[in-house]
Amino acid sequence: MVSSPQRGPGYWHRLLLRLEPERAHDLALGALALTSRSAAGRGLLRRRFSKCASERLSQELLGRRFANPLGMAAGFDKNARTPRGLAALGFGFVEVGTVTPKPQSGNPKPRIFRHPEQESLRNALGFNNDGMDAVHRRITAGYPFPFPLAVNVGKNAATPLDEAESDYEALFRRFSGQADYFVINVSSPNTPGLRELQAPDRLAALIDLGRRLGGKPVMVKLSPDLDTDEAVALGHEVVAAGAAGIIVTNTTIDYRLIPDVPEVGGLSGRVLRARSFEMLEALARALFGKTLLVSVGGVDSGEELYRRLRAGASLVQLYTALVYRGPRLVSSALGRLLELMDRDGIESVADIVGVDLERAG
Repeated sequence: MVSSPQRGPGYWHRLLLRLEPERAHDLALGALALTSRSAAGRGLLRRRFSKCASERLSQELLGRRFANPLGMAAGFDKNARTPRGLAALGFGFVEVGTVTPKPQSGNPKPRIFRHPEQESLRNALGFNNDGMDAVHRRITAGYPFPFPLAVNVGKNAATPLDEAESDYEALFRRFSGQADYFVINVSSPNTPGLRELQAPDRLAALIDLGRRLGGKPVMVKLSPDLDTDEAVALGHEVVAAGAAGIIVTNTTIDYRLIPDVPEVGGLSGRVLRARSFEMLEALARALFGKTLLVSVGGVDSGEELYRRLRAGASLVQLYTALVYRGPRLVSSALGRLLELMDRDGIESVADIVGVDLERAG
């Protein structure tokens, strides 16, 4: 199979890039939600964008079939407005949220900033979302989904840390019937104090709540700003506590990555690539075969997708690259992945996962 080369942004995408970032995001999300509301609209999206379906890319994980290993990361569709639309673009799975129990407006605007030279974003959104009841209604209206749907959960900003468990408890109960798996978000830099919940004992309690009340696999999303040894130690702790997997990584507050950047919000995109991959490698060396690893941060091509799989990730996510490269990126990356598999004589995507670890070991 030969993939089409990655083309630059189309006219409408270039127009969006000239708008204020959050306005552009809202328009793109709204257009995708509107188009994907009907079966005919979703079919149109699939014909235009989703051109690399192949059984060779599928895996059985977490009790579900993943049509391919590339998913939409949390943050794009916070309120579950269009998970089917995202799947129609070619994503093999979708993570919605972060969702909090009560609606909240997030931090003051402006709160998303582009850094086009680095193909990166800086966001200080602060878990802006419609709240769990509204998101639950939307998911229920579309349920069941023919692809895995993850719900990323977090506490409300106004909830004190010593009461955070009650927020997560409410979220696990609310989405227990719809989520294929949960992602515990305690690593965003935009909710004051949230990262304190990355302490092993607190995380273990949240994982236990998710397993008992949510009744579904639970993953934990880690911060790239943890010391690598600390991240590995924490990885061991969360696996021992019953987590089904680890997502590596959230956004970073290492502002040295972009010169003279205001120290507000978390950085994502190409500037995060090296650190995200470094943490994946470290966690894979320690935990490969013991837990599911999901890599996110700086993924923008089929080559990078392939590299993450070879390093030990079973699944890979992206978001920021879509802002700069447009929706054709999904099909382009998957097509290139198939080309690389052909080049190296690999039949199934499952055979890629961890191949570099095996060779090194």
